[in-house]
Amino acid sequence: MKIYKSYKFRMYPNKEQEELINKTIGSCRFIYNYFLDKKVSNAYSGIKLIPELSKEKTFLKEVDSCALRNSVFNLEDAYKRYYKNLGGFPKFKIRGIHNSYKTNNIKSTYKGKYNNSIKLNLKNKTITLPKLKEVLIRGYRNKKNFNVVIKSAVIRKGANKYYVSVLTEEDIIIQPFKPNRIVGIDLEIKELLVTSHNEKIKNTIKFNEKRLKGLQSGLSRCKSGSKNRYKIKLKIQRLFMKIKNARKFLLHTITNKLIKENDIIAVENLDVKSMRQNHYIAKCLTENPIAEIIRVLNYKTNWNNKKLIEVDRYYPSSQLCSVCSYQNKYVKNLSIRTWQCPQCGHIHDRDLNAAINIMLEGLKIYIKTCEREIMTP
Repeated sequence: MKIYKSYKFRMYPNKEQEELINKTIGSCRFIYNYFLDKKVSNAYSGIKLIPELSKEKTFLKEVDSCALRNSVFNLEDAYKRYYKNLGGFPKFKIRGIHNSYKTNNIKSTYKGKYNNSIKLNLKNKTITLPKLKEVLIRGYRNKKNFNVVIKSAVIRKGANKYYVSVLTEEDIIIQPFKPNRIVGIDLEIKELLVTSHNEKIKNTIKFNEKRLKGLQSGLSRCKSGSKNRYKIKLKIQRLFMKIKNARKFLLHTITNKLIKENDIIAVENLDVKSMRQNHYIAKCLTENPIAEIIRVLNYKTNWNNKKLIEVDRYYPSSQLCSVCSYQNKYVKNLSIRTWQCPQCGHIHDRDLNAAINIMLEGLKIYIKTCEREIMTP
């Protein structure tokens, strides 16, 4: 099975390479805004105009041509999303916010030798990129070989640091599916998640709001364009990046453990978009990325030949008794954390009971799908 997988590395360019990266980011932003102003929604018609535009704007000749073409394709994708009602009308890119560009791996042959415009060498810890040549990188210390097909690379600048994300195409061997263990997951708003095995995983990553408020108040007092404003802005960016990386690490450690220990994972199909409209829980959803957990579990179960079953969002997992299936509608109140079943008298923990009900409903859905596959010729 072929999959697409990305690897992110920290780059350490020299001064000349930094200048060229910044020029390429600015040129891609200029191309995007230029064709957006001209209302060019077709990428191929926009690409034909780039050679004539580069004669007038000579700085476009200094950067990677693939990056310029990709910015036009990005504009076309933005128009397509707008026409399909998947997003708003394309907006102009702003300097300091949109600091990235994408380049493709171009394969060529010369005298019987195959050449790639993007090369990755983990032994020497370097990556070869168009126009930039070899750049020092850091990351994936335990990985020595990199025998994959490189498709493209995205270079980003954030908090005065440079990163590259390499998109690869890999062949993986899928093991036969043998269901031995199932788990139900109740995704929480305040906490992170609770499993049907009575395992409660808390969100240990806490955002330093006092420091952020102090930095933002200091930023508001600084004059626009001053060096002090630039320094405080970098501190705010580094603070957000630190929290983002810590949450990402926690999310992947949790999902890897769930995939390794279980064969079938049952979760609720929550409508996170409408949940964000409630300002009482919107802040908790930003700290606990429920939608990101489901997204990561989705592709990791496909890679490892496991099953992810999504239970209907209207299934009353918190109201049903996991012992006798009695529905207690009084438990709709979120302040009730423990309750006793009026029918069987069993005392339930709200989150654990919901996780067990999700597991049982996921098992029913799996059995029904297996019966359908047997019945169909």
